[in-house]
Amino acid sequence: MGNEIIMRQYGLSETVEKSAERFADLTVSRVLSQEKGVYRLISSQGEKWGEISGRFHYDVQAKSDYPTVGDFVMVDWNRSGGNAVIHCVLPRKSSFIRKAAGEKNEEQVVAANIDTVFLCMSLNNDFNLRRLERYVSIAWNSGAVPVVVLTKGDLCEDPDSKLVEVSSVAAGVDVIVTNTVNQNGYQQIYPYLTEEKTIAFIGSSGVGKSTLINCLLGEKHLDTNGLRNDDKGRHTTTHRELILLPSGGMVIDTPGMRELGMWDAGDGIDQTFSDIEKLAQKCRFRDCTHSGSEPGCAVQEAVGRGELPIDRLRSYQKLMNENRYVKDTQGYLAEKRQKFKNIAKINKRNRKG
Repeated sequence: MGNEIIMRQYGLSETVEKSAERFADLTVSRVLSQEKGVYRLISSQGEKWGEISGRFHYDVQAKSDYPTVGDFVMVDWNRSGGNAVIHCVLPRKSSFIRKAAGEKNEEQVVAANIDTVFLCMSLNNDFNLRRLERYVSIAWNSGAVPVVVLTKGDLCEDPDSKLVEVSSVAAGVDVIVTNTVNQNGYQQIYPYLTEEKTIAFIGSSGVGKSTLINCLLGEKHLDTNGLRNDDKGRHTTTHRELILLPSGGMVIDTPGMRELGMWDAGDGIDQTFSDIEKLAQKCRFRDCTHSGSEPGCAVQEAVGRGELPIDRLRSYQKLMNENRYVKDTQGYLAEKRQKFKNIAKINKRNRKG
């Protein structure tokens, strides 16, 4: 019993314990990392690799039903020494979901059961307000609290002006400037690292996520690389991993994202662009598209007065259109999945007959 893991340190709450009660013969575990369908798990009994059961795989309706880093799962721990068997994923309190990279229209859960999302953007060539609006929209929709972390502050001649720019597109979001040259450069992060809380570090390749986490750990746990000749960092992290910090709390390191497609993030878009939403309430027509063709458009009038940057309006329209397309296709995909499930059930009954 002396080596028993205290799962409270890994975020096991009373709510999760309540959800786990109906699985009396199984062990509640948390997913620390994932590699090609095999999951590294932590439970009160220690660490072990696990894989999903055949029944679980058969019952899956969507890609997001599979376990992801940060999930709490119910497993048969298999004391004989083999891999644990995952039977179900417990309800998530939050999940950062994007459209999976590539042309295939599927969702990807980047991290689950997170309390805070650190949206990392470096203060060099990676700085991009339009991309940040996309990140903030998805973060608001995740159920976690977004925080913008501006990294590599030592490489920026005027970080204060960048801070003002970011604050103008991320209303209601904490924004902090960091650097890893000295310890005082990342002290602002510590207030967010409270016991039993989970923070996901999300951002483009090379913005310094892994370097920051290494500083918080006090050791080089994650591989990092320096800047390339184009002033951008090299992509290093290849998989997601949940790490327990010595100071308390947990962090999830994620690979850099070259694509961040919307996946039903309408409420998050509304919150990110609350300034445009408020203006839209004053438009003459409720279904105004703010494209410039409708009379009495309060949004276009604000653009004309210089109160609303045209680039911000275009970003809003782009994200809304992208999100609308995803929602329209989701119904079709769900219907298609159910159709194949029904065919599989019929074939199974015929084989038995």
